[in-house]
Amino acid sequence: MIQRLHLVYGGELVASDSTEFRDPAAIHIVGIFPDYASALAAWKAHAQRTVDQAQTRYFIAHLHRLHDPEGAGPTLARSAGTPA
Repeated sequence: MIQRLHLVYGGELVASDSTEFRDPAAIHIVGIFPDYASALAAWKAHAQRTVDQAQTRYFIAHLHRLHDPEGAGPTLARSAGTPA
């Protein structure tokens, strides 16, 4: 069985239309999650907590795709507006 691990992380970006972190050493690692649903819940909680900070963003990285990019396939159908 393939583990579908997901990393949730975020921090302040150099600009609101960028994905470049202002200080990569200060990236907030929320955690690694065993499935997309729990990663999405963590992402949503942290994103909502920083809603007033326009240049702070949180992301979900699909770690299982790094291990097996061809065999990993889609994680779960995503709703519009949720991170990839």
